[in-house]
Amino acid sequence: MSSNLPNHIAIIMDGNGRWAKLRNKSRSFGHLEGLKTAKRIISKLSEFGISYVTLYVFSTENWKRPPKEVSYLMSLITSYIKKEYSFYDEYDLKVTFTGDISGLPPEVSDAMRETEEYTSHKKGTTVNLAVNYGGRDELLRAFNRYIETQPDKVIPIDHESLSSYLDHPEIPDPDLVIRSAGEQRLSNFLIWEAAYSELYFSDKLWPDWTGDDVELAIAAYQDRTRKFGGIVS
Repeated sequence: MSSNLPNHIAIIMDGNGRWAKLRNKSRSFGHLEGLKTAKRIISKLSEFGISYVTLYVFSTENWKRPPKEVSYLMSLITSYIKKEYSFYDEYDLKVTFTGDISGLPPEVSDAMRETEEYTSHKKGTTVNLAVNYGGRDELLRAFNRYIETQPDKVIPIDHESLSSYLDHPEIPDPDLVIRSAGEQRLSNFLIWEAAYSELYFSDKLWPDWTGDDVELAIAAYQDRTRKFGGIVS
């Protein structure tokens, strides 16, 4: 397990609602269990020495869900990131956020900024939480940032330059993208950054995931040969 580890793992945490429905529970209960699972998986990846983990927490499309569910998710995100400081300390986690923070309720964005500041000096795994995030939306923000630097004449932009205007250009592209719950699509997640990521799909619903499941995903990654469009002799 120690050799050929992915440097950056991104996870689409799918299946919380279905998990709750199977147990005759509310979707809110499923989301709570999903966050507990995220904490469990982060601790395991930190122990493995994974440098970066990006979790798809709330997408730009999730606003279409019932207002009561959206309100619960916002309060859940706020309360969890604020009360986990001891967890960040235990694993020396640096927490960052990606997404359109300006589109979030003030109590959410304030908690995010406070958490980023509190963990900014930490040296362990960087946990990047995608909140109010969409891949296409990020690309639009990146291009608009670029336009702001060219007030008089727009200079053609290349791949490297555009990457520098993304939400977190310092975070490398994900080596491995994991999705739970049987769906096999990216759903507007890191669509620029994941262009050459290895994909791993699991039928298991996210709240049921354990450290063993993420070990299986990493083992599958280690068995693959990454060619990036070239030829490996």
